[in-house]
Amino acid sequence: MDPFLYQYAIGGLIFGIGIYFGVRQGYLGLSGRPLLNLLVMGGGLILLAALQGFLQYAPMVEAEARPYEGGFERKRSLGTPLDYGIMVAYFAIILGIGTWFARNRRSTRDFFFAGQRFSWWLITFSLMATTVGSYSFVKYSNVAYGYGTSSTQTYLNDWFWVPLLIFGWLPLLYFSRITSIPEYFERRFNGRVRAAVTVLVLVYLVSYVGVNLFTMGTVLNILLGWDVLVAAIIVAAISAVYVTAGGQTSVVMTDLFQGVMLLGTGLLILGLGAYYMGGLDELWQHLPRSHRSAFDNFNSDPAFPSVGITWQDGVANSAMFYFLNQGMLMRFMSARSVQDGRKAMLAVVLVLMPLAACVVASGGWVAKALSHAGVFPDDIDPKEAFFIATDFLSRPGLFGLILAALTAALMSTVDTLITAVAAVAVNDVYKPYIRPDASDAQLLSVARRTSIAVTILGIALVPVFMQFKTIYAAHGAMTAAVTPPMVVALMLAVFWRRFTATAAFWTVVGGLFAIVLSIVWPELITPFAHSVPPGERGEGLLGGMSQYKFMRACYGICVSLVIGISVSLLTRPETKAKQQGLVWGTVGHAIARYKGSAGSEDDAREARGRLRTFETEPEVRGEAGLAVVNLSSSLADALATKVGDLLYISDTRWWTGGMRSSHAILGEIVADKEAWVQMGPETRQRVVASGRENLALRVQRLY
Repeated sequence: MDPFLYQYAIGGLIFGIGIYFGVRQGYLGLSGRPLLNLLVMGGGLILLAALQGFLQYAPMVEAEARPYEGGFERKRSLGTPLDYGIMVAYFAIILGIGTWFARNRRSTRDFFFAGQRFSWWLITFSLMATTVGSYSFVKYSNVAYGYGTSSTQTYLNDWFWVPLLIFGWLPLLYFSRITSIPEYFERRFNGRVRAAVTVLVLVYLVSYVGVNLFTMGTVLNILLGWDVLVAAIIVAAISAVYVTAGGQTSVVMTDLFQGVMLLGTGLLILGLGAYYMGGLDELWQHLPRSHRSAFDNFNSDPAFPSVGITWQDGVANSAMFYFLNQGMLMRFMSARSVQDGRKAMLAVVLVLMPLAACVVASGGWVAKALSHAGVFPDDIDPKEAFFIATDFLSRPGLFGLILAALTAALMSTVDTLITAVAAVAVNDVYKPYIRPDASDAQLLSVARRTSIAVTILGIALVPVFMQFKTIYAAHGAMTAAVTPPMVVALMLAVFWRRFTATAAFWTVVGGLFAIVLSIVWPELITPFAHSVPPGERGEGLLGGMSQYKFMRACYGICVSLVIGISVSLLTRPETKAKQQGLVWGTVGHAIARYKGSAGSEDDAREARGRLRTFETEPEVRGEAGLAVVNLSSSLADALATKVGDLLYISDTRWWTGGMRSSHAILGEIVADKEAWVQMGPETRQRVVASGRENLALRVQRLY
């Protein structure tokens, strides 16, 4: 079967369902903003399909392969003392940035969601830096060396999920003030479902921490010969310092720095390779034509079958990453508005992710071209391709910058995962089961202690992942084994109102049980395997995990769907009142609970006003605990706002990205021709920087 047509058949079905729900809710249509949204959705799909279609089918010139003439020697250690000095300096810079932005984190809302105040461009870089994880350079350069540009398949299939995410799940998530995925399942269903989901989410996130630490340990082992576990401990300790201190604000701000580093240095590798080869054309032509295809074999190679990548990465892992990964959701919840979250998602998937695909695979592509040109032998270790190519092409100091980018990729993922597990542990374990009456200060303390504990657990898992042959195998086996039941349960919960609490519980528990059975007896997957060979079985009772690594996702999704639909049709659904604000089509109810009064997703209006201050902070309102401010009638008229509306007040400097800002509810409009906004001392401290008390503030009306 043609792999291009297969992926777009499966992905097109998902995309079409998202378009249907977008149209039903008025986000997509044939006029005005809905038409613009529809054109963006369709244009994005066409653009990515055209890119992959060109790679798959276009005729291309291939340079003649040259024989290897000798001269290459694998060094015992790569780089120079200058390179490692630069890498150490980078660690110091990250610690400085992270701890600087740890100031004034006084609540769990600040720690987990950074006060919901960041601009879309900050969230964009943070999302990209998180998506390009620590394992990405090694993992995808390995794949890129062996399979070429088909390594980009993983990065170019996220668009199928965008309509469901930004028009379905994102507004519900933002306005419902959900602090964790398990909390959503309790609100939608009950505590039993929440408990089951909590276990799976924690297993997924902690395992992800372990995979990332294992990767960095492997990297330092290749570079310096350090013991993998010792290297992982050192990196984990550095990551834990600023995350424990500052939470989400530290994470977002360090990720801005790291995102720029990732893009710049990854593209630099391609530039160096092209310069050495005599130009981009020479580099491109020295990739064998088979290495320039968007999709490799459909089902003949169990190590990298395109059908398996479609199901494991394009369906199960993409949905898990954007809809259920606590770290990614905390990024969206840190945005100052739903529209900023949407802009960030579009920029990531349509612009930065294709660039990221080139960044993470660049070392493998360049190494393969150099092998084809006779510079490298054909038998270099694929997992070392990234390091060998960059060390060969770089001068002292430049290689250190590239190592710093690799470190950035590690830390930008680990820091997110640490705060994510802390959020789940605090909101879904400690508060509901251990101390329901805990104060916010106590919860913040628990969050910080949990961050340290998660780091230790991640280190403990490193020896487990060391038993896999490659990082790619370890990561694929982990995600395919854990994600399908949760993905199916969330999709049905959000987009099928008939889905019941009993069905949700058994979808999660039954789906996980079915996957465990498939690890013990991998032959259960055979009917779902699309004729992909099972591969070699590992040792021990769980040795079957290495068989059907990717097709286990297809099996898990199908079984979980059957369980969820069947049990739902045999049980009674929740009342409409319980579903309001938690299922598609009920965003208005979520907005009302968020701000304490009715509202809608209208376009924002903006004006400026001077600062005035209450003597004491007024009582907060709504489930979000929003501050209350007063406006002069002049400013209120400019904003076309009324009492009870949601406002966003910020510093006028756009480049601060929302660091000085706060959401608030309009409490009173006072007759006055001058434009001013009056706020309490705590809100003022959030919004007004020292020395700017007499300068105007930007005020926006939201919802």
